[in-house]
Amino acid sequence: MKKLLNNKRLDFLDYLQDLRGYSELTIKSYDESLQEAFSYIEIYEEDGMLFFNLMPYRVKISRLNPKTITKKLSAIRGFSTYLNENGIKNILKSDNSIKVAKTLPKPISHEHILEALTLTENLEEKLIVTMLYTLGLRISELRSLEVKDISSEWIRVVGKGNKQRDVPLIKSTKKLIDDYLDTRNVKKYLFEKNDEILSENILRYTVNKVFKRVSLKVTPHQLRHSYATALLNGAAPIADVSELLGHSSMATTQIYTKLGSALKQQNYKKAHPLSGIK
Repeated sequence: MKKLLNNKRLDFLDYLQDLRGYSELTIKSYDESLQEAFSYIEIYEEDGMLFFNLMPYRVKISRLNPKTITKKLSAIRGFSTYLNENGIKNILKSDNSIKVAKTLPKPISHEHILEALTLTENLEEKLIVTMLYTLGLRISELRSLEVKDISSEWIRVVGKGNKQRDVPLIKSTKKLIDDYLDTRNVKKYLFEKNDEILSENILRYTVNKVFKRVSLKVTPHQLRHSYATALLNGAAPIADVSELLGHSSMATTQIYTKLGSALKQQNYKKAHPLSGIK
């Protein structure tokens, strides 16, 4: 049974990469969670049905924060669904949901981003930060961006599940791309080195390095948050923002409207002369 599940685990990871378009980082996280889980999960078979008792594993990870627990259990649920869809019927036992508090994303202010851009040391650094901020890309989408998908006014982005979307390209970003390409002899992808596509880790490290110069710890995903927040605060329709971000549901985009409301309230309290009087 262990040998069968291990083979199916590898098939599942291939499925996530080839058919679902998951990033290398996400696939690695799924693999680590599954391998850890199957060291603790009780597995048994009754009447042709496979049962996974998650309780021993849940006890093992119970001290972790709720978000981490949810991610680990999500990997197991995804694998269970994959098995069921591929002829290995199974049931997860003790699979209770974990309540995770909804936290608002933390965007970076426009002023801080501009300051960081003035401290970039080369075109590549400047372009990476600029594209994440002006296009709202996921780091995996930036990495896989092909030169042929860049036109004068639009960029075709391949997102999760290989879904394509077209994102408007502002003139200043297009000029930066053109200047960058003038100094590079790329074959296929926008970001290459020695004819090899740059890894997500290198792109992520570049963002961290740039913002460290302004004493900030910033992730690529925060720049995506900043893009979404800027559009919504500028009165862009939520349906348009959802489409530009490549969200499968507008409900995912709703969290940014809450952030916009929180910022407006914060700014109001700072601005109004009576806000500090009790």
